[in-house]
Amino acid sequence: MGRKNDRDQCREDTETWEIAKSKLRSLQINMGNPIIGITTDIEGDYFKLKHHYPDAIIRAGGIPLLIPLTGNTATYAERIDGLLIPGGLDIDPFYYNETLIRGIKLVSRKRSDFEISLLKQVVSLCKPVLGICYGMQLINVVFGGTLYQDIDSQLTVEINHKKDYHTIVITKNRFLRKGTFSVNSSHHQAVKKIGNGFLSFAYSSDKLIEAFYKEDYHFLVGVQWHPERLIDSEPSVSLFKSFVEASSDSK
Repeated sequence: MGRKNDRDQCREDTETWEIAKSKLRSLQINMGNPIIGITTDIEGDYFKLKHHYPDAIIRAGGIPLLIPLTGNTATYAERIDGLLIPGGLDIDPFYYNETLIRGIKLVSRKRSDFEISLLKQVVSLCKPVLGICYGMQLINVVFGGTLYQDIDSQLTVEINHKKDYHTIVITKNRFLRKGTFSVNSSHHQAVKKIGNGFLSFAYSSDKLIEAFYKEDYHFLVGVQWHPERLIDSEPSVSLFKSFVEASSDSK
């Protein structure tokens, strides 16, 4: 009876070890994947981020690392392989030398100051950057561009950019296939003067810039729509895949 119990225990230990080894092999593979830093927003006592962003990074093969708006940005920049700046409220026009107009809901200066510092650190290390909606607008401002503070009051447009879907035309670029695609839209600000060294490569039918990239940089891309919420669409799959691959190359 004792020997049988010993054999059973040995079998259980062996099976447990095999499971552990399998998990270890999986972990070792994942640790070879690029770490993508994603900045968070701030609300009262909490840092926050919608789950769509890390979900999209994981699906594309990256490891998301949520970055709080505190600490040394140089340290974060050293540790991550790529940076994703997600959506948010409105950038204070202080950053591009304009006076605030009515109806603007500002992102905290704490967030913008932190992200500007982090972006500069990451770019100094030549690591990939992806900006989404507010993230694209922040990149534009950091590189000397300006924004329409409120599309409806400053432009005549045929699309409601604040909600729903509309089509965009993607032109020649290094990251996405050319063509006409449907994207979601939830913004009321947009690029006015494009940042120094950037080329636009996607446009709405009313001629607003929907995507750009820095010409002399291997991956510094901004998109105005929310690809993380359209995760199965062709542009979204291609965008996150190319971002994660570029981040892997920077390891």
